[in-house]
Amino acid sequence: MLLLGMLRLPESPRWFVSQDRVGPARQVLRWLRPTHRAAEDELDEIRRLDDAEPDSRSGQWAQLRKPWVRPALVAGLIVAAFTQLTGLEMMIYYTPTILTDAGFPHVYSLWANVGVGVVYLLMTFVGSRIVDRVGRRRLTLVMLPGAALSIGAFGVLFFVQGGKPSPVLTIVLILLFMFFQAGGIQVVGWLIGSEMYPLRVRAAATSLHAMVLWGADLLVTSTALTLTGWIGLGGTMLVYAALNVLGWVLVFLRVPETKGRSLEQIEQSLRDGTFLPRSSKQS
Repeated sequence: MLLLGMLRLPESPRWFVSQDRVGPARQVLRWLRPTHRAAEDELDEIRRLDDAEPDSRSGQWAQLRKPWVRPALVAGLIVAAFTQLTGLEMMIYYTPTILTDAGFPHVYSLWANVGVGVVYLLMTFVGSRIVDRVGRRRLTLVMLPGAALSIGAFGVLFFVQGGKPSPVLTIVLILLFMFFQAGGIQVVGWLIGSEMYPLRVRAAATSLHAMVLWGADLLVTSTALTLTGWIGLGGTMLVYAALNVLGWVLVFLRVPETKGRSLEQIEQSLRDGTFLPRSSKQS
């Protein structure tokens, strides 16, 4: 199915421009945009930014070190890392183990894991439908506090109830955590990587984005049970609650809104020094 879909996918007009093939770029934009005027305006913007980088033929990895690119790289990698560090994959992989260790029957734990998967599926669908209306930054900032409170309350509940938390409350809090996580930063995690990086470094930057995202996933999944053994289930949940709070702070400070902005507008804001959220509000 992926192969069949790729047969209908056009080449990027920005790639065509980078290869000095303006004609094919114009054809693709006229196919994608509602009017010829909109296509021509976007083509002019693409060409202007392409001409603005005289040494753009140098290696992409070398260009990632340029100061004007750095804010986008930092912002994108923050989202990539905290997509995993905030604990969703840990919950998906280890819910049966966590609940069984907490004293729940094995069958009960397995059914709880099914519920986790269902909520993940539904909220990913819902998040993908509303992200263009709500915005990437706003959706993340709205949903992360709910995730932090849910998983933090689970940790507190574990301590308060002497390591034997209420089964109903436990499942409710786990599903609430999945609700806020899957419908928020999980939707944005890959999307940001395709929108934020300038054209000339996009291949290298998105490769690094994927490496950081899956590296963070490896870190979480390889340390989750060890962490639980060290500080207990309640302590582990509080650590992930703190990581959700840290993720919110970093997104608030370093990740701008990309909703409704073209790739060229985002790149221009990097060059102008107005990329960061506070800078863009002041401009």
